[in-house]
Amino acid sequence: MNSKQNINNWSLIIKPKKNWFDINLGEIWRYKDLIALLVRRDFVARYKQTILGPIWFIIQPLLTTLMFTIVFSRVAGLSTDELPPVLFYLAGITAWNYFAENLKATSNTFVQNANIFGKVYFPRLIVPISVVISNLIQFGIQFLFLLAFMLYFYLSGSNFTITNHVFLIPVLLLLLAGLGLGFGIIISSLTTKYRDLTNLVIFGVQLWMYATPVVYPLSQLSGTFRFAVLLNPMTSIVETFRLALLGSGTFNWLYLAYSFAFMIITLIVCTLLFNRVEQSFMDTV
Repeated sequence: MNSKQNINNWSLIIKPKKNWFDINLGEIWRYKDLIALLVRRDFVARYKQTILGPIWFIIQPLLTTLMFTIVFSRVAGLSTDELPPVLFYLAGITAWNYFAENLKATSNTFVQNANIFGKVYFPRLIVPISVVISNLIQFGIQFLFLLAFMLYFYLSGSNFTITNHVFLIPVLLLLLAGLGLGFGIIISSLTTKYRDLTNLVIFGVQLWMYATPVVYPLSQLSGTFRFAVLLNPMTSIVETFRLALLGSGTFNWLYLAYSFAFMIITLIVCTLLFNRVEQSFMDTV
């Protein structure tokens, strides 16, 4: 009788997942304190022993913007839709970086956290979720940096306009977070068996950026090339982000709906793979 009473008095009972699409959102919410702890750990650990610290959040987009301005605007002569090249490239880089950082960081979820996963129980999705939130802090710093440049160019007499699409920025952030999280988890699930994929992530993200209107405007493309770029779910997000802040870009509700549908499908696939791999990844990592 005592053993039965002890079993019934457990505050937490851990059970194996019965299907591939088994997500307990309530359980994830109960571990919100752990999410906050991991967010702080990710943010502090990244630049704890660096000289410049969080200033690197600003240096990276600044140097990239300067390089793009010299190579693509001055040398190659690519159009920036009559916007100051610095603002054009910095706006695209700010949006792209949030997606890219989420993808690269979550793509190592299983491999980098194998020791923790093997010793302590907690909902495994907490780790990639905390990464997305910590990267939001980085996005906030870079966004403020972009606003500072916008103020400078505005006072200098540059012609750009903040449009009503600025109210869509929270939606765009959701899309960037969802796509980065989804693709990152898919790659992380596959790298438990195929480690070669880890070496392809950075290269693949770089190629993906050039398939996105970050260094060129969608308005300059036509025919097959335009259609191919529009198949990229990141295209409408970057274009809408630039339109919201600078008044120049291509916006269409259908394009944005396509990106949203793409994100939902990606999250469904990543959840199926994550739950499938989670049950046996300790045997392969």
